[in-house]
Amino acid sequence: MICSITKLAQKLIRIPSISPQDLGCQDIIIERLNKIGFKVKIININDTKNFWAVRGNTGKTLTFAGHTDVVSPGLKKDWNTDPFEPIINNGFLFGRGSSDMKGALAAMIVAVERFVKKYPFHVGRLSFLITSDEESNAIDGTVKVVEYLMSKNYTIDYCLIGEPSSNTKVGDVIKNGRRGSITANLTIHGVQGHIAYPELADNPIHKGLPIILKILSISFDHGNDFFSPTTINIANIHAGDGTNNIIPGSLFVQFNIRFSTEVSDIEIKSKIQKILNQNNINYSIKWYLSGQPFITKTGVLLDTVIKSIVHFNKIKPILSTSGGTSDGRFISLMGSEIVELGLINRTIHKVNECVKIADLQLLTLIYEDVMKKLFV
Repeated sequence: MICSITKLAQKLIRIPSISPQDLGCQDIIIERLNKIGFKVKIININDTKNFWAVRGNTGKTLTFAGHTDVVSPGLKKDWNTDPFEPIINNGFLFGRGSSDMKGALAAMIVAVERFVKKYPFHVGRLSFLITSDEESNAIDGTVKVVEYLMSKNYTIDYCLIGEPSSNTKVGDVIKNGRRGSITANLTIHGVQGHIAYPELADNPIHKGLPIILKILSISFDHGNDFFSPTTINIANIHAGDGTNNIIPGSLFVQFNIRFSTEVSDIEIKSKIQKILNQNNINYSIKWYLSGQPFITKTGVLLDTVIKSIVHFNKIKPILSTSGGTSDGRFISLMGSEIVELGLINRTIHKVNECVKIADLQLLTLIYEDVMKKLFV
């Protein structure tokens, strides 16, 4: 017999909600939350669907945060099965979004349903913050819901994000923070010319290469107990159109910097632009800050999650701030304690994405136990 968590996960996976589309996933979730007493506020922005749902009026607020959008499955022929027709094979559920993160959404919903049934008069408030714009630009998603909540003076005391944090066993790794991310789009301007007459041109590649190496050699910080040192990497570099007899007129370089709490985005910009200004070049640069670093060093939520994981898994989770950004960067603006706890991340964004049925059940038990420890 297929368990209720798996059935819900399958129902969500069947919907091809490629970011930022939702296509009905949130309607399924909202219907179930309405049945157990949640009040829902829909906050749709452009093509993005969002909602905030809350149950209870007083006490601390625990928010389950997640997203219904998924990345593209790529070419269907590369999958062993239809990515949007979830199947069960050898104890695994296959389908796009099974790990990231429709499986975790199903675990959250069923955990809350079970908890409310057992403890209908629980203290504290339960809430959900769900978006369909996490995998793409994240412009109209969680950040907009947070803006709404802050305008209404709502608070989120504790936030559990269902991103796939685990490595080999559910709960072996949890995220208690994330690095910040800033991108620099640098264009070094030269003078185009015939490559046989370099004296009549100004080659931006020749000027740019030593400058690029200087930028890459910047030591921004040494990290701290929670973060590794800030890193800078080239994401894209381009000059010319492939013609071998033309000196290009410009060189484009895109840097991405993942930074810790030891340095600010202002300091990063200053150090890079100082090098550019010292090297007698004509350049333009545009910056895009996608998120500040955040950290939950300690607190009630972190302690509770660790205790629940130890109870079910008999292992203490590793605390990590590695990986990319998450919507925690927006929720952190509310001063919330944030922990990311989800499924195993081994197959996320890959063909044949899958999750163990047993892991769905385990994650549901952990979520339910966290609520019990906080509010009973």
